[in-house]
Amino acid sequence: MDASELKSRVINEVDRHGDELKELSLRIHRNPEIAFQEEKAVAWLTDYLQTKGFAAEKGISGLKTAFRAAYGKGKPVIALLAEYDALPKLGHACGHNIIATSAVGAGMAARAVVDELGGTVQVLGTPGEESGGGKVYMVKRGAFKGVDAVMMVHPAGLNTATTKFLALQTLEVEFFGKPAHAAARPEAGINALEAMLLSYAGINSLRQHIRDGARIHGIITDGGEAPNIVPAHTAGRFIVRAAEDSYLEELKVRVLGCFIGAATATGAKLKYRWGETRYAPLRNNFTLARLFRKNLQSLGRRVHLVDPRISFGSSDIGNVSQVVPSIHPLIAIDTARAVTHSPQFAERAASEVGMRGLTDAAKALAMTVVDLLAAPAALGEVKKEFQNGKNSG
Repeated sequence: MDASELKSRVINEVDRHGDELKELSLRIHRNPEIAFQEEKAVAWLTDYLQTKGFAAEKGISGLKTAFRAAYGKGKPVIALLAEYDALPKLGHACGHNIIATSAVGAGMAARAVVDELGGTVQVLGTPGEESGGGKVYMVKRGAFKGVDAVMMVHPAGLNTATTKFLALQTLEVEFFGKPAHAAARPEAGINALEAMLLSYAGINSLRQHIRDGARIHGIITDGGEAPNIVPAHTAGRFIVRAAEDSYLEELKVRVLGCFIGAATATGAKLKYRWGETRYAPLRNNFTLARLFRKNLQSLGRRVHLVDPRISFGSSDIGNVSQVVPSIHPLIAIDTARAVTHSPQFAERAASEVGMRGLTDAAKALAMTVVDLLAAPAALGEVKKEFQNGKNSG
């Protein structure tokens, strides 16, 4: 059977099970669970896959809400990534309900290809993308060992086969000063809030002299107790991002210098901790992205290979892309007016156009699985690009 007939078959499979996939997506949307607490979503996704003949294992990589569901046996192994964590207070304002069910739908549809051609399709459940980076742990603990290619699709305001993700690390800081009456004896105090404000001023100045695309941003989580008490404690949480790991290291030193300088100036004691997980920049595999683009275009969507309108962000799929050929395309479920991480985008993730995005993403992913299994040379070119070390946002 040629590839075009197999692609028609996987499209029909998604259409045949479309109502099931939409109901599953909406159920996850109605029951948002934050990072590493996605127990309902994991149960619903794995139960569905098991009814479709997948062997599912929950709690992989030492993460309670990570899973692997596999169909077929042997090589090659194509992995489809599911994300399903929600944002605190905003719910599925990043559309992870669509990411999860498009991966599940593509895996389910790809069974026909596996039965015909051999190989294995996996759906990997990856928790905590929004906070904590489940994929970072999964990479370190071997979840992607033996996988030949990785794909997932993220809802957005446009269609594109590649995206841009920066390296990222978080920084937790505290200043400890000395309390005193702010009017009667201010000279007896050491102002921890002033140390934090001086740090902010230093970072604002630093922003003028960093590379394009690098980002520094943060919040004050504790600013003191009362306006008539010299603040003895302040705390903040910051994020540092850069296009390359090497520049992230350089930028971390300069950012930390802002806090060290403020501590010296005020006499406050600084305590800091860099985040345990670090997001790597994304290596787009353009050979794989071109295959996906052609398939999504065949569904009637206009798709850019690279779109300059894409804003910078970060995701733990960057870590996956450092060890396995990977793509993270975007599929439009709205105009760019409703930006991700907003209540409006959460609404769109459960809308009719959001559900069309779900089914189109599932079809395009499944068709790309066809390309990789039906044409060993295509997968060989994907791997060749990865091995040659081409790396581009």
